[in-house]
Amino acid sequence: MKKKITVLTLSALLLALGFSVEAQQPTKIPLIGSLSGSSPSTSPARHEAFRQGLRDLGYVEGKNIVIERRWADGKFDRLPALAAELVRLKADIIVTAGPQATRPAKQATSTIPIVMAQDPDPVGNGFVASLARPGGNVTGLSTLSSELSGKRLRVLKETVPRLARVAVLGNLTETGNAQALKEVELAAGAFGVKVQHP
Repeated sequence: MKKKITVLTLSALLLALGFSVEAQQPTKIPLIGSLSGSSPSTSPARHEAFRQGLRDLGYVEGKNIVIERRWADGKFDRLPALAAELVRLKADIIVTAGPQATRPAKQATSTIPIVMAQDPDPVGNGFVASLARPGGNVTGLSTLSSELSGKRLRVLKETVPRLARVAVLGNLTETGNAQALKEVELAAGAFGVKVQHP
């Protein structure tokens, strides 16, 4: 009888220890992947604001969240490999800075959520179906700069009534920039302002 009680006691003890060990298993710490075509020195205030926003929500880097940053340092051809690396790390979410980083992230995964920090034309760039209903795994912020370009010229003309010429600088191969130039040209025609661009 003593042997049976000892076996039952040891079994109960091992079972209780098993539950205790199981209950103490650490929870998975979320991993945020950050992908940028620039370098860390380009906008430190923006990166600190991101960390502060996370802290405001109760997420402290290194404590209950991990941020894996990947920088292309202006070498945009590196972005696809960096995006693939974040996918291999099993990031829970990927935050991108600009369309140059969003495109390779979208090509690297259709399941990990991607949050664009800024994009002048996410619909035109093919990242989302529409602003109201993005669909897919990409969402985030749009600068809507193309829609505002004509209005900016109007404000400039009101501020400088004798304005006759304006120069527009930008990479016209990007969808948002090409649309912004069209909006500026439309507004310029209405105000009698000549537009120059490279």
